[in-house]
Amino acid sequence: MEFTNDLLSYKLTRSYLPENFTFQNWEDIRDYFEDLKNRTFLNESDIEKWLNNRSELEAALQENVGWKYIRMSCDTANEEFAKDYTFFVTVLQPKIAPYSNDLDLKLLAYEGLNNYNKDGFGILLRQIKKRVELFREENIPLIAELQNKEQEYASIAGAMSVEIDGKELTMQQASNYLELHDRNKREEVYRKMMNRRLQDREKLDDLFDELLLLRNKIALNAGFENFRDYMFASLGRFDYTPADCFKFHEAVEKHLVQLVEQSELEHQNDLKLSELRPWDLAAEPEGKSVLKPFDGHADLIQKTVNCFNQLNPFLGSCIKELQERKHLDLESRKGKAPGGYNYPLYESGLPFIFMNSTNTLRDLVTMVHEGGHAVQSIVDQPLGLVDFKSLPSEVAELASMSMELMSMKYWGSYFTDAEELKRAQKKHLADVIKGLPWIAAVDAFQHWIYLNPNHTRLERRAQWKNTYSRFAGKTVNWEGIEDARENLWQKQLHIFEVPFYYIEYGFAQLGAVAMWMNFSKNESATLQKYLEALSLGYTKTIGEIYKTAGIEFDFSEAYVKELAGFLESKIKEIN
Repeated sequence: MEFTNDLLSYKLTRSYLPENFTFQNWEDIRDYFEDLKNRTFLNESDIEKWLNNRSELEAALQENVGWKYIRMSCDTANEEFAKDYTFFVTVLQPKIAPYSNDLDLKLLAYEGLNNYNKDGFGILLRQIKKRVELFREENIPLIAELQNKEQEYASIAGAMSVEIDGKELTMQQASNYLELHDRNKREEVYRKMMNRRLQDREKLDDLFDELLLLRNKIALNAGFENFRDYMFASLGRFDYTPADCFKFHEAVEKHLVQLVEQSELEHQNDLKLSELRPWDLAAEPEGKSVLKPFDGHADLIQKTVNCFNQLNPFLGSCIKELQERKHLDLESRKGKAPGGYNYPLYESGLPFIFMNSTNTLRDLVTMVHEGGHAVQSIVDQPLGLVDFKSLPSEVAELASMSMELMSMKYWGSYFTDAEELKRAQKKHLADVIKGLPWIAAVDAFQHWIYLNPNHTRLERRAQWKNTYSRFAGKTVNWEGIEDARENLWQKQLHIFEVPFYYIEYGFAQLGAVAMWMNFSKNESATLQKYLEALSLGYTKTIGEIYKTAGIEFDFSEAYVKELAGFLESKIKEIN
């Protein structure tokens, strides 16, 4: 398959909705749901037209709420943006949900369904059956309340700032000071950031207690014993089980934690310290300047285009098109939600990248990561049905994490100095190694949380401490700031906003390392397989998509050990 710039001009052509159709309230869209609900199926052609019409309506709705979410996260202090998004999730979504369930039931009731064998439909059908199983009328207002409540985390975190040297800085901006040579300054900034987070500890604990209560109630209403099992069904985890997650935790603990400790001991030696403290982890050794891969968002965009062009000119064109269409908001500022994301927009066809850049190596990685998501959003647009483009995260994160590793070969676009380039590559690989135990810790913690929903916040803190200790190694000394360690889980927005969406990063990271192994042997063939896998969207199983990419969907101990060994060898190769 050939991937050309024609994909960048893709836009869904309306045949069901009027070209000038917009909506503000339920009355604007109700008749379309009624029409779909009342149609009669006589043959395969009727089914196909109905599926396309439904998908067209869903694409318009998805893009509408998408822009509401984007505007709100770009400016959390704007009450109108928050009100606009809240209206959709609390007023419109509860009215849409029962209709969506009725449409699912209508499709499943069609007698000729078993004879409808369009490519990808089997994957869609199993998702529809699962949605019907999970649907409960009494959960509609609870889910709306939950979605609204989850957004409070972004407002709380987005409002956090600290004063450093007379300047008010966001937490992302302040974290840059942790790279400085001056250890006293690092400690001062770390403690200020720590105290600022602890200032909202009770507020975030209160919020999480409310989320936990709502989530557990939704799961019980749907006939599940706990929210963990409900979410496995809701997230469509057809290809692995909780037991597989536990195996992953054990494999990571056995083969990655020791690599983390080796990396941290080497870092401690580079810094010439007798012990390693939390404010030392990002520091640069004396004589080494802080890595500055770019200067401002315009420079970041141009350098990313240059980097992606060297991989494949089509990839560079994807980022350039996002820039030209103003689908990028990259720089950190007060009142902006934390984190980063790529938001697919199913109707206009071009996604939106959001992040909080402060000109660091971490931001470079975030940009190429979200760039990988954006490429996937672009190449799977021609698939048509919205459900074919609504990806399982194990596939979506394979796209982004593979881009991180494959792009490293061309990070000379950001670093003209050969020594700095090597240092950046090595630091990123160290972060990949550290990232897998962190992913395992966050996932293991969430299993405990939702299997023990009646726990107290003190028990939750104790459990996090035990879980973190299991996966963090024993190199860093937390003496005197134990509160900060016990509070680390509150930094992870996924726990608040998208529960259980995190193990996917671990599985996808293994896949990305495997992709990089292949890339190291045959660059062009691996890139072609990468794009072919992304273009499948969700028309195949996860295992089949990984196979198309030339790798295995595997998280066994043997596989983790093999990939850990490869990572270790690549770090030694860079030295």
